Amino acid sequence: MFVVLGATGHTGAVVAETLLARKQPVRVVVRSAEKGAAWKTKGADVAVALLEDVPAMTKALTGATGVYLLVPPNYGATAWLVEQRQRMDQAAQAVKASGIPHVVFLSSIGGHIAEGTGPIRAVRYGEQVLGAVAKNMTVLRPCSFMENWAPGIGMAKGQGLLPTFITPTAKVPMISTRDIGRTGAERLMAGGRGKQVVELAGPEEYSPEEVAAALGLILGKSVSTQFAPLSAVVPTFTSFGFSTEAATLFEEMYAAFAKGAIGYEHPEQLIRGTVTLTDALRGMA
Repeated sequence: MFVVLGATGHTGAVVAETLLARKQPVRVVVRSAEKGAAWKTKGADVAVALLEDVPAMTKALTGATGVYLLVPPNYGATAWLVEQRQRMDQAAQAVKASGIPHVVFLSSIGGHIAEGTGPIRAVRYGEQVLGAVAKNMTVLRPCSFMENWAPGIGMAKGQGLLPTFITPTAKVPMISTRDIGRTGAERLMAGGRGKQVVELAGPEEYSPEEVAAALGLILGKSVSTQFAPLSAVVPTFTSFGFSTEAATLFEEMYAAFAKGAIGYEHPEQLIRGTVTLTDALRGMA
């Protein structure tokens, strides 16, 4: 039995679907029975538990072979980093108490860097506390999700503009959540052997201008980038409901990427996915 957290989100859904397609027994952990109904129809076992409820999460993990674990962020939290680290601690308590043999943990590019990485600092902490209790642990460190462009598609359709905080000509690594989820499922099926770090990227690097061009071809209209300075990050994100702390952490992360301060720990061992930017955007559009 493999346990999957985040099955109602992007990567977790792909993990669960991939495992079920390969005839593997799956238990999804969801926040309510209603959220698990569709998975039950697909043949998955459903456990209702919150990360904050350590006994319930421990029960969901007990007896399983491995777990795909991510800690969804609550970007509205006033003390975002403290709360996220607390939830990582609770996940680690459940892993330890259940004795589950293998944890596949969704972290991020830059997870090896101690400071100055914004919200990535939370998953770095997760790597540490989970690594201290997991019998075997596979850390997935993907780059920016291609799906992060989805919120801008409406503006591209309506105004022909694609907003970005990334320099329009800068090529940066991006990966589809389909590649992340597939890799997570494959690593679960392969089993754990100590601590392993798997760094992930898409087939190639892309610039925001290339994103706009690809989106324009899909939509059948001209789309150009609308570059915003880093000073606009906090007011933009808080307008979306982010707390000031969470928005400020994103500003820190964008600044670090712009300076080239965030990258892969072992770029020579990078594993590339197969889903192209155009394929990912077509699915979103």
